[in-house]
Amino acid sequence: MDVEKKKHNNKKNVLIAKISVLILFILFSLSTWIPVTERLIVDHEKVDGGSVRFALITDLHSCYYGKDQKWLLNRIDKESPDIVMLGGDFFDDVLDEGNAKITAEYLVSKYPCYYVTGNHEFWSRRQDEMKAYLKGIGVHVLEGNCETVEINGCLIDICGVDDPTDMTDKQWKEQLDRAYAQTDDSHIRVLLTHRPERVDTYEKYDFDLIMAGHAHAGQLFIPFVDKGLFAPDQGLMAEYVNGLYGLPNGSLMEVSRGLGRESTPLPRYFNQPEVVIIELE
Repeated sequence: MDVEKKKHNNKKNVLIAKISVLILFILFSLSTWIPVTERLIVDHEKVDGGSVRFALITDLHSCYYGKDQKWLLNRIDKESPDIVMLGGDFFDDVLDEGNAKITAEYLVSKYPCYYVTGNHEFWSRRQDEMKAYLKGIGVHVLEGNCETVEINGCLIDICGVDDPTDMTDKQWKEQLDRAYAQTDDSHIRVLLTHRPERVDTYEKYDFDLIMAGHAHAGQLFIPFVDKGLFAPDQGLMAEYVNGLYGLPNGSLMEVSRGLGRESTPLPRYFNQPEVVIIELE
């Protein structure tokens, strides 16, 4: 009888252990859906006296962030950015555009907004329609051009290029050349691009700050190693997936983990969706 009771208790303990592991797994998976704000402060010699605060929003994929997107928009408002940068895959090629449009219309009503396409806009085959919509509500759509703005006494050249999905490398580099040719060396030169992996190209230019997304932090971000398990166009153990990188030419490149959630079939691990705040001072 004692033996049978012991076996029964062992089975019960194993079942409890399995349920506990399952609950922890579910809670951990859900926690990686909670957005966070990453704040960076960058000292820059071209910032004289004032400061410039950018909010970088990438890879939204039209995902849901509460009624009227308030979970996300309140987080951005709390930071009071001077400029909002929309770094591609703002729309998705599968999910409905509603959440993206709510987000864009709110942000452009409060902040100067700059946008470049990502690969999913091109995969939708509706990239021109999406660009036209954003231009219509007042978003600055960058497609191989540069716009100069003055924020708190700082002159900033904001350049942007389309995602290269539907272009040859030559055509994409022509966009980059055209945008860079419009910059001034005495201004802060910023490049908004969807792709972080094209470092060999970016380091041939003298951008002060490059902002990108696309990599989703490798979906499973590997702590301590600071690499992603797998990122598009980088493969396994991807290097440029999360955070600030110093390029060989002295440029800084910030790669956002992005905000995609239900748009991907794979959960995020060690990889919460994020809003990135970059303050140049």
